[in-house]
Amino acid sequence: MGLTVRVDSNTQIHLTQIPHRDTVDHSRAERHPLDTIKVRLQTQPKPKPGESLLYAGTIDCCKKTLAKEGVKGLYRGMAAPIIGVTPMFAVCFFGFGLGKKLQQRTPDDILTYPQLFAAGMLSGVFTTAIMAPGERIKCLLQIQAASGEVKYAGPMDCVKQLYREFGIRGIYKGTALTLMRDVPASGMYFTSYEWLKNLLTPAGKSHSELSIPSVLFAGGMAGIFNWAVAIPADVLKSRFQTAPEGKYPNGFRDVLRELIREEGVGSLYKGFNAVMLRAFPANAACFLGFELAMKFLNWLAPDL
Repeated sequence: MGLTVRVDSNTQIHLTQIPHRDTVDHSRAERHPLDTIKVRLQTQPKPKPGESLLYAGTIDCCKKTLAKEGVKGLYRGMAAPIIGVTPMFAVCFFGFGLGKKLQQRTPDDILTYPQLFAAGMLSGVFTTAIMAPGERIKCLLQIQAASGEVKYAGPMDCVKQLYREFGIRGIYKGTALTLMRDVPASGMYFTSYEWLKNLLTPAGKSHSELSIPSVLFAGGMAGIFNWAVAIPADVLKSRFQTAPEGKYPNGFRDVLRELIREEGVGSLYKGFNAVMLRAFPANAACFLGFELAMKFLNWLAPDL
């Protein structure tokens, strides 16, 4: 059943312990329109004196995108994350499992919340190798129609042009900011999920006996906590990854200075409403898929 990685003679981590592919693919498809809105709000230019913002907010961005580009406009750049979403979740849950195992002296050791946070941060390190190029391609495709200049015909064309112009560094532009976003956010993601499961589990019961509504609530709130931590770094990442080459020679520091100077601290939370609207349902579905998959695997092969 699946691939097993042995950490030591007594510890095994199974890559089958991930949400089902259909669950993560459907989650990605359902939340992508809000992701497109988020990125467009985060990257819209500051208006000139006398002009108004291109998008006044989440609903305005949605209306203008539909009016100008139709429904397809909300799904710009979706192919890149769809390709990477299954391996990304596999690596994410594997990294969390590995982080827990490395801190346990015996398989029955119960980890503290700081230890769970550390395990979650390790998962964020693991996913960056997949997330950084996928985010770079996705963001470029999401904003190009809104900017009026269609440079890339699709994900593969985007990869080819980036590699031809800037080499592999062009594809991985924004990796440091992806790490800054995903490492602490992943720590919060898994820690808050485990904390809520502990809170919702009745005395004398085990986590495996949690009801579906409880799992949905814990997973959805974990998504909320995740993005509450992630969004400032996500704004910086979106700005940096979509900026013309050479605009920010000192990386995220230049992006941060420009945003704070021109738009204030509140600019670090651009796209907040769009993020939170998708965070709860998407992550509720993700963790429900994970828990159901685990129950099925434990029933199918209890000694695996």
